[in-house]
Amino acid sequence: MGKLFGTDGVRGVANSELTPEMAFQLGKAGAQVLKKDTENPAIIIGRDTRISGGMLEAALTAGICSVGVDVISVGVIPTPGIAYLTRTHQVMGGVMVSASHNPVADNGIKFFAENGFKLSDSVEDQIEELLQVEVDKDNVPIGGEVGEVRAYPEGVQEYVNFLKNTVEADLSGVKIVLDCANGAAYQVAPQVFEELGAEVIKTHCEPNGLNINHNCGSTHLESLQDNVVKYGADLGLAFDGDADRVLAVDEKGEVVDGDQILAICASNLKEQDLLAENLLVVTVMSNLGLYQACERLDISVSQTKVGDRYVLEEMLKSGSILGGEQSGHIIYLEHNTTGDGVLTGLLLLSVMTGKKENLAQLKGVMEKLPQVLVNVTVKNKRNLDKVAEINNVIEEAKAQLDGRGRILVRASGTEPLVRVMAEGPDMAELEEVTNKIAAVIKQKV
Repeated sequence: MGKLFGTDGVRGVANSELTPEMAFQLGKAGAQVLKKDTENPAIIIGRDTRISGGMLEAALTAGICSVGVDVISVGVIPTPGIAYLTRTHQVMGGVMVSASHNPVADNGIKFFAENGFKLSDSVEDQIEELLQVEVDKDNVPIGGEVGEVRAYPEGVQEYVNFLKNTVEADLSGVKIVLDCANGAAYQVAPQVFEELGAEVIKTHCEPNGLNINHNCGSTHLESLQDNVVKYGADLGLAFDGDADRVLAVDEKGEVVDGDQILAICASNLKEQDLLAENLLVVTVMSNLGLYQACERLDISVSQTKVGDRYVLEEMLKSGSILGGEQSGHIIYLEHNTTGDGVLTGLLLLSVMTGKKENLAQLKGVMEKLPQVLVNVTVKNKRNLDKVAEINNVIEEAKAQLDGRGRILVRASGTEPLVRVMAEGPDMAELEEVTNKIAAVIKQKV
């Protein structure tokens, strides 16, 4: 068996790659690994709105209960809600059934440890190893030892209350357009912002099991941009399918990405002497403009590989409380243990209301350099660095930019894609070099 766990859990086409049988085995193995030395043998489960979620949750639940562990089912809730409930209820772990920003055919399984953090590589390896072990049918729980399933829809309101208490901001008079991607935030996000006083215009808040992320959410911002201008809103917020990330749109209809949100929040924390270690953690995909802004603001920056797990590892190691990705996956450890789109939106609004500045003004804290990103769909994304033709075209592109920009080619950790990114002062030149590289990858992979 190849490695199942990627940078964000186990993910694949539901009922084809990620089957109910696999979900059952993952539930069983995960529960056995997490069960060690626990006084509360229970796992909290949540899911997003995609049609395959109920099927996979049922299979997971069966696997978990079969090893004598209880399941607490919350229903539809953002991923960070599961992280929060896992640690506050002091259960042995949590599981989210979601494929985040992926299309509806995909689904995924993310595990959380009892402290609300995603599992380490070593624990994920233990789960995969246990999948290879044959079941001892003479030593399984029976009768009252089998795990029990309990519905706990109240968990959603607990998470809402937590979010409302994270910021001190009166949003009265603020008009917000929310794009909930027909996903896990469709109830939580409007409720939080409305109860804090904002006027909320809801879009893509009518999930039907099939429309999650479809031409909406943080990967499709066009309708949000139009609606912010149309309704004269102060800003727009777009979540992905499981609401662990968010992107914003300012009052002019212009996108404010994760790098800009990080710059705004880091600058504000720095001004209040609340930026722990005076350090911001970002990935190699972050815009050079963010580094330049942090240098001007005298904020240190630490860089990691792409993936929120690597950002989090560096934050815990360095003592930083703020880090994230250009995609809008932002972690603020003062309040939660994983990226939280609604929380990030609240932090952004608290800066706006506190400074009495609009979002277009605030994003001026950093100047973005032109950046081009091309996604190439591939059948096999491994060993790219061993293909001579790909290496050659990358080196040619770097030589063409001649120190005026940079090239980054990397395989996606969650999708069958190779991402080709170029950054520099000349947009036309960036498009030229990324298209050249993408063409060779299409040909060779």
